[in-house]
Amino acid sequence: MPFELNEEQLLVQKTARDFATGQLAPFAAKWDEDEIFPIPTLRQAAGLGFAGIYVKDDVGGSGLSRFDAALIFEELAAGCTPTAAYISIHNMASWMIDRFGTDEQRRTWLPKLTRMELIASYCLTEAGAGSDAANLKTKAARDGEHYVLNGGKAFISGAGVSDIYVCMVRTGADGPKGISCVVVEKGTKGLSFGKNERKMGWRSQPTATVNFEDCRIPLGNRIGAEGEGFRIAMMGLDGGRINIGACSLGAARAALEQSQRYVVERRQFGKQIGEFQATQFKLADMATDLEASRLMIWNAAAALDRRDPRATMLCAMAKRFASDNASKIANDALQLHGGYGYLKDFPLERHVRDLRVHQILEGTNEIMRVIIAREMMRQ
Repeated sequence: MPFELNEEQLLVQKTARDFATGQLAPFAAKWDEDEIFPIPTLRQAAGLGFAGIYVKDDVGGSGLSRFDAALIFEELAAGCTPTAAYISIHNMASWMIDRFGTDEQRRTWLPKLTRMELIASYCLTEAGAGSDAANLKTKAARDGEHYVLNGGKAFISGAGVSDIYVCMVRTGADGPKGISCVVVEKGTKGLSFGKNERKMGWRSQPTATVNFEDCRIPLGNRIGAEGEGFRIAMMGLDGGRINIGACSLGAARAALEQSQRYVVERRQFGKQIGEFQATQFKLADMATDLEASRLMIWNAAAALDRRDPRATMLCAMAKRFASDNASKIANDALQLHGGYGYLKDFPLERHVRDLRVHQILEGTNEIMRVIIAREMMRQ
């Protein structure tokens, strides 16, 4: 794996960085404070190709690699972490349609998804099936040329706002082989949403339950074969873990850069606090942990691109390592700011709040350890 980015990758990175600097960072605090879901800004990002990063170009996608996506999401998250993370979710849902859908399905939904004329959500988690995703209960009963859905999904980003819901539902027996993937469109009778959850972080994107009550959808809305849904979900999560790990890098980098500025401005005991060796050692550790995390994300993304058989394990390792380190970096950055870090006048408390969920979603970091250990035992 090359350790230097090529000219095209540098251009992709710069495009994302410029967008984050100009269109995300100046507004991130207000979006957080007022719980604003910035749909116009999401569509601006789509105009740069960020809504279909690894969707094929025949339906409007950018046709880039998972490595390119990691570069993009680090930059976007340095500007606004929850907005970047939502773009990641939209990309994951769109990729599932692109990778497993029929040509008709791809041409029906993806041109509008890649422009974000339609916004997508990914629906796997349920109130009783979080880490134990294969135990999901939402039922899709076949009735002629339709499925009738009953059940509900929990903690769904974009719920109530999104137009397309890529859902994992039970069409067969218990266990992973009884799960299928279907698309439910907003406005379908029997589809409803709970109240917006009151969250610690990620406040600039809505999160709610998605409810199905005799919700009837055509059989033609199934993505892939019956019983293939769990495999689709897990393959999607490999990439999702890289993306959320890259978002973790961006937020941590923003926190570190803010700290580097602060320690030369803040004076105590007659000198800049950056002159104290304790401060220098702290910054050195933060920078080292960030660089190590980035290398793990890049390595896992490259493995996913080349379809390395170890990719699932490497994605789990990278997501666990990067999200844990990023949370620590942001917390250490807050500590370096002392009482000021605790105030909303500075972005540190927002970074800490936003990063905390990265250790939970796309599979908790405990589940990442389960995946890693399981793969190790197979070797």
